Amino acid sequence: MAKTIAVSDDVYEMLLKAKLPNESFSDVIRRSIKKGMKLTDIAGSKTISKEDWKKVLKAFEPQRKADEEKRRKLLE
Repeated sequence: MAKTIAVSDDVYEMLLKAKLPNESFSDVIRRSIKKGMKLTDIAGSKTISKEDWKKVLKAFEPQRKADEEKRRKLLE
């Protein structure tokens, strides 16, 4: 029996990006719950634009710099 649920726009976009051809949204949710979503699940599926990937890299840049600084201090 089908149920109707409401999701926010950002969640809908995430589901849409994770959706494979001929896959229902129920299939996406089921697959996601069973194994947990990771970037590797959608990498290479052309669901992430180059611009979005640049945003991901930029978001991780401060942490990369902090890790580099911590490594440098530990090695001194």
